[in-house]
Amino acid sequence: MEPVTLTTDRLLLRSVGPRDTDVVYSAAQDPQIQRWTTIPSPYLLEHAQSFTEQLVPEGWKNGSMFTFGVFLPGLPEGELVGMLAITMRSLGVGEVGFWATKEHRGNGYITEATVAVSRWAFTRLSIDRVEWRAEVGNKGSRAVAEHAGFTIEGTLRSALNNKGVRRDCWVGSLLPSDLGLPSTAPYLPARP
Repeated sequence: MEPVTLTTDRLLLRSVGPRDTDVVYSAAQDPQIQRWTTIPSPYLLEHAQSFTEQLVPEGWKNGSMFTFGVFLPGLPEGELVGMLAITMRSLGVGEVGFWATKEHRGNGYITEATVAVSRWAFTRLSIDRVEWRAEVGNKGSRAVAEHAGFTIEGTLRSALNNKGVRRDCWVGSLLPSDLGLPSTAPYLPARP
């Protein structure tokens, strides 16, 4: 699949490439991004190069991961607000992951991007479930998920590996119906 560009009321969501290596590298120096995400730590320039030049384009090409840089429009390339990706986990299921630059946390940009990319994934990738996972304690990530409409489904023990350490994680989901969209397959929820 070729990368796509999405827009929202405030944001430009586009694939990142070599021209974005330096800004990705700079943003990923934030200790909070390195603490709560699975990016390498320390995060070296070669990691950013591999991400923008190989991982992102290969994910789009083979349909395994759809990565969007989240930008404020205006500057020639836009100002980086964060990163967001949908990684395909199984037939009809994608997992969203994201981070925000420290300068732009708390203003709803990543929530807005999460809703836009989830809507795109439901309508263009024909998936029926977007999952969100975050290490227990990552309150910022959980707030984004909740504000985007995800149902928090619980805690999974030892379900996340972050830098070689197994950790408990929260898990939640967003379904097409949560955004007023039809599912591609029938859904029969369990009765209590």
